[in-house]
Amino acid sequence: ILSLDFLDDLQWMNKWQLYYQVLNFGMIVSSALMIWKGLMVITGSESPIVVLLSGIMEPAFHRGYLLFLTKRVEDPIRVGEIAVLRIEERKIPIVHRVLKIHEKQNGHIKFLTKGDDNAVDDRGLYKQEQHWLEKKDVVGRARGFVPYIGIGTSLMNDYPKFKHTSPCLTDFFYFL
Repeated sequence: ILSLDFLDDLQWMNKWQLYYQVLNFGMIVSSALMIWKGLMVITGSESPIVVLLSGIMEPAFHRGYLLFLTKRVEDPIRVGEIAVLRIEERKIPIVHRVLKIHEKQNGHIKFLTKGDDNAVDDRGLYKQEQHWLEKKDVVGRARGFVPYIGIGTSLMNDYPKFKHTSPCLTDFFYFL
């Protein structure tokens, strides 16, 4: 006669394995959040790492490059620096080079930006009647990069269907 007592042990083991998997996943997510928050504190930037989503900064930076940012208040903005900017009325920040600086006598600095691959400056991207950007518009300044590591993010931005299918494909290959 066939005894099925081992199924009770198997069911108990699967329950503990499930608890272990959930706990493991929670640890991974919380570790990633702690690393992100730590980078925010160290760099002073609300977004210490960004992916370049377009080719507007070519030939210096190509689409899919991962940029490392800092935002130190004491460092003055200089002509030629690559800055990530949050422009009013635009959802996604832009990555462009500082083209000109306009400094008033009271020390207040305004600046003009331009994408390396653009023919004209960014005044057409700014809010209506805005001709210069200020320090408050800066998310961070590029301090380093890793080429093409963010190409998946660029693809997900361009093809929203890919954004929804890629986690499913990841899960599929994980369970194989």
